Amino acid sequence: MAEDQQTDSGCASAIDESVQRVIDSGDAAELRAALASEATQRRRAECLANIQTEITKYMLDLLGSVPDLDAFFRALLKTLAEEGDSHAAGVWLINEDKQSCDFWMAHLFGEVFNDTNLGPTYFPRMAMAQFLFDYKEGWEQTIEYRSDDVRLPELVRQFNSENGLYSTLVAPLILGGKNLGWINLCVAEEPEGGSWWRIALVEAIARHAALALHKSRIYEQKRLEERRKAILEERNRLARDIHDNLAQGFGAILMQLQAAQREGTLPAQAARNIDIAVDLARTHMVEARRSVGALRPNVSEGENLSKAIKRLADLGQKTSSIPIDVHLDELPRFGDGVEREVIGIAQEAITNAVRHSRAQRITIRASTVSSIGLRLSVADDGRGIPRERSASGFGMTSMQERADRIGASLTIVTAPRSGTEVVLAWEPTSLPTQVHALN
Repeated sequence: MAEDQQTDSGCASAIDESVQRVIDSGDAAELRAALASEATQRRRAECLANIQTEITKYMLDLLGSVPDLDAFFRALLKTLAEEGDSHAAGVWLINEDKQSCDFWMAHLFGEVFNDTNLGPTYFPRMAMAQFLFDYKEGWEQTIEYRSDDVRLPELVRQFNSENGLYSTLVAPLILGGKNLGWINLCVAEEPEGGSWWRIALVEAIARHAALALHKSRIYEQKRLEERRKAILEERNRLARDIHDNLAQGFGAILMQLQAAQREGTLPAQAARNIDIAVDLARTHMVEARRSVGALRPNVSEGENLSKAIKRLADLGQKTSSIPIDVHLDELPRFGDGVEREVIGIAQEAITNAVRHSRAQRITIRASTVSSIGLRLSVADDGRGIPRERSASGFGMTSMQERADRIGASLTIVTAPRSGTEVVLAWEPTSLPTQVHALN
């Protein structure tokens, strides 16, 4: 603003000197022309100052009245189009990676559109976005393009012609020497007296829009950082609670059970029950520690996936007379978070098969997929899952939620008297849970 005032003052001084020279020359016609020129330039300077003042007031009022950045720019583009006697105004933003530019929002013929509700052929936004990003002269200065300007993409020129547009003003959204994108104003008729006031209008709005955009991004980054910190704090709290209560509690129970085992005077059935209780306590203590590792990955010390599946199978075998076959490939580490959910699904599937299937045999298989993924199968030859319970019960909801958390696909194939197979597939892509009940 200070620079604008200095410029206006300098212009006024130059005008006064010019008029004084004409007066000194004594040429009446030249004097009248000089006075008329001076009056025109003074009116223009006053107009520019009014534009700056009114836009500043408008922006402050708008920032205080709209709920978010989207609403701010919607109102801004509508005002720009109306005050600029135009049918179209738009905003393009440079991506965070600084490698491209995308259309964001436009006011076209009385309606506001964004990148989600503007048809691909209605306006060549992608062609214009690519042009704005590639045309380096437009990164630092406002440029006016005639509708048939050969610098513009063919699709844009065709759109201008079909919609009767005369020219397009494009101003960069510059703040602190950094360009955030562009704002443009399309004019339908040749401006009488030139485009100087529209250029001033677009540039004034561009300056304030860049500031609003910058402040909004800073606020959003701060909000996300605060949210991330809150999540980390909650994860740490849960990890401490699990470690200090569950894991330590299972450890204490395990010690007491092992002490009972050392007595050596228990009846055979009681000894077997204590053996199973020891395995259960050890299993849940390991899972508690694994949960701590999933919540705080840098302090994980859990067993690998193959050992965990084998341990679950052994535990299931101790609690059932159904033979359990285990076929495991050499599995890589998939990360504590993924492995914890996989083990939870395996445990649920094995437990269901042992308790409910009435099977003659259970088979567990685990193998790698393309060296980076995992396929886990728990199959039985039992009675199958009744049709009315194909989508619920037997821990299916829990297994589905676990699969969803790691982006895995969970397929459950079942048929009456033909058994059930639970198949988990995890790799970079994710598929929804599927349940197939066969007749």
